[in-house]
Amino acid sequence: MRPDSSRTVYAGRLIGVTVERWGAHEREVVEHPDAVAVVAVDAEGCVTLVRQLREPARKRLLELPAGTAEPGEEPLATARRELREECGLTGGEWRELAAFWTTPGFCRERMHLFAAEGVAAGEAEPAGDEELELVRWPLTEVEERLAEIEDAKTLAGLLLYLRTRR
Repeated sequence: MRPDSSRTVYAGRLIGVTVERWGAHEREVVEHPDAVAVVAVDAEGCVTLVRQLREPARKRLLELPAGTAEPGEEPLATARRELREECGLTGGEWRELAAFWTTPGFCRERMHLFAAEGVAAGEAEPAGDEELELVRWPLTEVEERLAEIEDAKTLAGLLLYLRTRR
């Protein structure tokens, strides 16, 4: 489906805003590139999470390692890059758990969730503006600790991983 008309009203560094006309209705759409998140499980059976400041939430949130695709970058390549940069984790066996629209009521961002099992530790290379704290949870504790998670992609990723692992 295509809108009757579309115009960009804001083009920022991270997002854009498009106003679309669909018949008699006008919609504001936040434009954001595709994104990825990774449920990374090491040989010891621990999942690696990152705690980082999320300014819109005004607090540090515990999340899956995640990031935004570079122009022309495939989701799996983005996921492998982001996991290495944020956590220093590489290798393992990879599979896609799901792909979904994050907030389709107003945002055109597609999220790809991956599982990476058997990852190995290495050296992280976080971006200059990222202050990340790595947190490891044993898989045996994940289900009982879900209430500590306030990030939707992380809840979805962990729940999907637990469901497909059983």
